Amino acid sequence: MNGPLYDRLTAANPVDPTDPLAGWRKHVRAFLAAGYDYSTVMGSDLAFPAGKRPSEKTVSLNEGAVITDRATFQSYPWPNPDGCDSSLLDLLDDELPKGAKLVVWGPGGILENVIRLVGYERLCLLLADDPVLARDIFDAVGSRFIRYYEICAQFDTVGALISNDDWGFKTQPMLSPADLRRYVFPWHKRIVEVIHAAGKPAILHSCGNFDQIIDDVIDDMRYDGKHSFEDTILPVEQAYERWAGRIAVLGGIDMDFICRSSPRDVRRRSSEMLARSAGRGGYALGTGNSVPEYVPQENYFAMLSAAGAP
Repeated sequence: MNGPLYDRLTAANPVDPTDPLAGWRKHVRAFLAAGYDYSTVMGSDLAFPAGKRPSEKTVSLNEGAVITDRATFQSYPWPNPDGCDSSLLDLLDDELPKGAKLVVWGPGGILENVIRLVGYERLCLLLADDPVLARDIFDAVGSRFIRYYEICAQFDTVGALISNDDWGFKTQPMLSPADLRRYVFPWHKRIVEVIHAAGKPAILHSCGNFDQIIDDVIDDMRYDGKHSFEDTILPVEQAYERWAGRIAVLGGIDMDFICRSSPRDVRRRSSEMLARSAGRGGYALGTGNSVPEYVPQENYFAMLSAAGAP
């Protein structure tokens, strides 16, 4: 969600600011107060450090890169997932009422981190000029993600895990489907396998147009659920009719719609989406993407009220 929403939702149950986990406790309490039976959390402090990327209303995917050739790849301080601190997945247990769980997300995604380390334009050139180095970079990132999800999936507090990795924009993927299948998708397939081996659902959060790659997500990677939908790409109602029975459709109440509609219209669309999926399953009500501060709070709560949230 966002800071003001967290403040509003936890006003009746504030967190001790001196608690080392105050930020995460507030995060969990806000989700529970909003009516969810889970809270999303980061599983550890795993990160892939890169250079500064100045930002205002937008960011450049070319700035802040730190790997430019074989030498900088070899000298990069690659993190060790086993040396990262995942203790909060145990320590937050006392925040969870019976039946509630944590849903772990990752430190960015595989493609996202490779772009962060290399730069988007340089990565596109590298795929043509030095595919061996490109593969080595993807493998260095991907192998660490596998271990991250192996570790996080073992905690009893964790009910599901999200692999969050944006792959595209409004009209197409950021890389060709062939390159995604060569460098990115095999790692996601393995992520799903380690999550499933722990007996838990694997959720994909990924933005962009999936027309060319949705069958890979469902039939090869075998994700259980897909999140991030936009009306300008594929309205959630159409996505549900197209994919119902193959993969769970999560969220999808479009962010622009929530921002610019009345609370009545937001509640109406949310209720209609629940009615559409009633008896068929495979849908969870929610927003099309994360909730920034400019989303009117009354509209967000109107969406939740359609599901009977307090």
